[in-house]
Amino acid sequence: MTRLRFSFRRTAAIAAASLLLASTTIVYAQDLDNPLPATGGTRESVALTIYNQGTALVRDSRSYTLGEGINILNFTDVAAGIDPTSVQFDSATSPDGLSVLEQSYVYDLVDSFALLNRYLDQRIELTTNDGEVFAGELLSGRTGDIILRDDEGQVLVVNISNVRDLRFPELPGGLITRPTLRWLLDSDASGDQSLELTYLTSGMNWSADYVVLVNPDNSGLDLNGWITLNNTSGASFENAIVKLIAGDVNRLPDMEQMLRAEEMMYDAVASAVPAPQVEQREFSEYQLYEIGRPVTVLDNETKQVEFVSGSGVPASTFYVYDGSPLYYGYVQSDQYYGATGITDVQNFLTFTTDEEGGLGADLPSGRIRVYQEDVDGTALLIGENTIEHTPQGEEVEIYLGNAFDLVGERTQTAFRMIGDRTIEETYEIRLRNRKDDQAVQIRVPENLFRWSEWEILESSAPYTQLNSNTIEYRVDVPPQGETVITYTVRYSW
Repeated sequence: MTRLRFSFRRTAAIAAASLLLASTTIVYAQDLDNPLPATGGTRESVALTIYNQGTALVRDSRSYTLGEGINILNFTDVAAGIDPTSVQFDSATSPDGLSVLEQSYVYDLVDSFALLNRYLDQRIELTTNDGEVFAGELLSGRTGDIILRDDEGQVLVVNISNVRDLRFPELPGGLITRPTLRWLLDSDASGDQSLELTYLTSGMNWSADYVVLVNPDNSGLDLNGWITLNNTSGASFENAIVKLIAGDVNRLPDMEQMLRAEEMMYDAVASAVPAPQVEQREFSEYQLYEIGRPVTVLDNETKQVEFVSGSGVPASTFYVYDGSPLYYGYVQSDQYYGATGITDVQNFLTFTTDEEGGLGADLPSGRIRVYQEDVDGTALLIGENTIEHTPQGEEVEIYLGNAFDLVGERTQTAFRMIGDRTIEETYEIRLRNRKDDQAVQIRVPENLFRWSEWEILESSAPYTQLNSNTIEYRVDVPPQGETVITYTVRYSW
């Protein structure tokens, strides 16, 4: 089946055609005189594919009644953020019997400045904030000032911020109230046709918001994931089929990005929720989420739909004292290179997305809030962060904040130059636990950043080598106690 496809670019020629088509009396070449206006425009269906990069693909199907020969068709209520270069127009009823002669995007919308520009040298009436009425010939409406010449020839200047009411005799030709795509069509027969418009628009986005409730001993959690839809595209879509694409789709950098989702309340987790309403499946190299029922997405609206939930998911917390962040560039002989003075011990929550872990779902990138129950049953916020796209079967680690009652201290206790190309240094790491009755394990990564050739000569505790320049200690610290680690490293270059 042959499908009609037509796209256009923002050029001066198309802009001129848009202005011509926007006029109340439309004049074409002599062989296109007296085109018939298409009637109807009843929406049959609408589908949205929303990407989490501020872009949506709209597929809008409507029924129109066309006459045989030349027709003008106005496709109203398209998104104001439409990318006109992406427009595709199809006829499902008569793909071979309908041809597109011209296409224009009409966006000269009604507003006070547009009206003032169209009414230059014409009579208008305005009412100021204090109720005074003025009428006369409009000389200028630019730069925020309205300049009138009244019937006596006097010139009056009123700032538009002081105007309460503006009155014009009628809506001038060429101004429209809604963004409109307009076609000049040639139909080989009269009758009803089902027409489909597909286009990309900015101003629509979705994100994932997660709410996690951790049990009192940090051994498990309940998770609810919500799809948060944001629509500032300038159009509303009622009873739409909504699909969401998770992943980084490559686009040329010409689409606007949207604001992030609104704040989400904890009581969505605490209340009983139905089974997930969203089907998840793989699509190309991305994850696709399809909402299983029609959704109305109004302009300037934020809407949330639950897409994943899990209860009793195994979890744990761990602590990290990272007193030696990785430095770039090598300074072998500077004794104090790498000293940080960091004393904070970081707190992390971890769980898995695999099936055995109780969640069994992919998690698209988004914001995650973590709550924990207090002894009286109330839930308190203990941390908030973001996660990247996480496929099923991977570990999720969430930095919650710094532990209040854990302290680390890292001190260089020795530094020796052993010849021109060898140095040795010794570090002492003290870990203090001020909790009343809870022993903790603290992970201590040490970045050996002076040079790529290194050797641990002495160590007071066992360690694991994580990569070519990092080792990690995992030590237990008793309540109200202290654990000390010392090690000596030799660098050669």
